[in-house]
Amino acid sequence: MSEYLKRMARYNQWMNQKLYEKTLLLSPEDIALERGAFFDSILGTFNHIYVADLLWLRRFAGTKVCKEILAPITEMDKPKSLRDILYTDVKILAKKRQTLDELILLFSQTWTQANLAEPIRYRNMAGQKQSQPLGTLLQHLFNHQTHHRGQITTMLHQAGIDPSVTDLLVMAMEESGNPQVQN
Repeated sequence: MSEYLKRMARYNQWMNQKLYEKTLLLSPEDIALERGAFFDSILGTFNHIYVADLLWLRRFAGTKVCKEILAPITEMDKPKSLRDILYTDVKILAKKRQTLDELILLFSQTWTQANLAEPIRYRNMAGQKQSQPLGTLLQHLFNHQTHHRGQITTMLHQAGIDPSVTDLLVMAMEESGNPQVQN
């Protein structure tokens, strides 16, 4: 599972970079335009993904197995709600996202089968005590990102921007030196 999750950490960074680049082709008004998505706009959805990742990494940083490697998270934004709009300027949000993705990649280099099996105890947004293995929570983290990035690609299409290929397989082909796009 550790190799799979490490690949997902790379995919996360790869896709975020691609989508932010495409988003920056739009005006600030188009980025913030209400488009009927769960988090309203491209800007709202990007903020939600960033906020959710911060919340999860803070939970992980509170555990013995993750505390040292995730120490930088204590200096980052401290969201209170999954709907927080921390940044209205997508250029600033893109830089914050890049920093967070670099931390996730650094964190991924510490993942072993043993620490991925370690239970992480935390409180959910409703304050209820929870416990799941780190590996399961990381699968959720990456699945959550992918889900909402899919919404962003739809909103980019609505705005007339082709987000291009988003397949994990394309990233794998690029990593192997064979960047041919195949469906």
